[in-house]
Amino acid sequence: MKFFPCMAVAALLLASSSAVTNAQTLPAYMAPISGKSAATVSDIATRDMLALNTGMFELYGNAAKIFQKNILDKHPVILALFSGAGGRMILHRPGMAPMDAPQVPIVYQLLKSVGHSTMALAQVVGPYVDNPDDKSWRGAMLAYRSRMQSALDGLDATPMEPGWRDNNRTILQNNLAFMDECVAKGVVPFAALEAFGKKQAPYLAKNVAWAAQTQVGHWMTVLADWKKQLGADWDKTYAASNTIYVARQNNVLFSILAQFFGPDAINSRLLLIETVSFTTTPADMLESLTRIIADRSVGSLFFGNYHLMDYELMGGDARVAIVAETGKRGMTPFLPPVVPFGSKQWPTLVTTGPGPASIADLK
Repeated sequence: MKFFPCMAVAALLLASSSAVTNAQTLPAYMAPISGKSAATVSDIATRDMLALNTGMFELYGNAAKIFQKNILDKHPVILALFSGAGGRMILHRPGMAPMDAPQVPIVYQLLKSVGHSTMALAQVVGPYVDNPDDKSWRGAMLAYRSRMQSALDGLDATPMEPGWRDNNRTILQNNLAFMDECVAKGVVPFAALEAFGKKQAPYLAKNVAWAAQTQVGHWMTVLADWKKQLGADWDKTYAASNTIYVARQNNVLFSILAQFFGPDAINSRLLLIETVSFTTTPADMLESLTRIIADRSVGSLFFGNYHLMDYELMGGDARVAIVAETGKRGMTPFLPPVVPFGSKQWPTLVTTGPGPASIADLK
């Protein structure tokens, strides 16, 4: 069996070579990797100090495993995760296996699928509007048309209320008519696309409303049951929901949770965690929740405030610095109002103002 020296051994040999007198010649096999170190005393000192920060993350990671176990041993935890199926909720109870809630009824996905199919057409033709010389959209259009026709053919067999089914039949028929018009003309006129959008809007709005009613009714029932099961432990339950930028405002799962947790729990035991993707794993959500709760104890230990670490630690001093720097440059500082640590404010936009704020307002 061959033995290959590790990189650490090679590095040690190189380090040791610096103590060898200049008169000594290194073996030829060391030539490709040998050389004198160019690091200054300042470089080494800086690197050693920066290593304290990088090493912190390893310590955080090791401690987080213990913290997470301690939290789950003492507190129920609800994870509400976004999914294309209307969300996923998991209940962690001390000493018990995690429990997944039943899924939202499948009709929710059917309503969204038909609605999304209409909006997808805008993506298919968008880059080719009023461009008769480019027919590259036809292949994708015809392929999608086949799927659209299959959906329409099977519509009556889907688990959907008759009135809802009629609305979706209209949406699918309008989709097919628009696709056939574009294929027949060999071009996608903007006027036709615009007319198609306006024609479909009222039918799409109905699908959105019905999907919301289905989703909200389901999760309200689940949480009412869980709250009853937990009894007095509900008052020490944590909950977290994930969101990306476009879904943070009026976030459905968070808003439903808020109805059961109440205003005093917002940003305390009920958290909205922003992410960069629609879906987040339960493990990642638990890790984020653990980090938030653990950091609160650290903030209390060093600064005497339990919610200090919920905020950008340098944010307050940076605010003062921004005011000073903008003053030097003859600028007027533009900053949000100062918010106290531990604010119970809804973690999304809350300032009222003119303009539409829902699909219904657009009518």
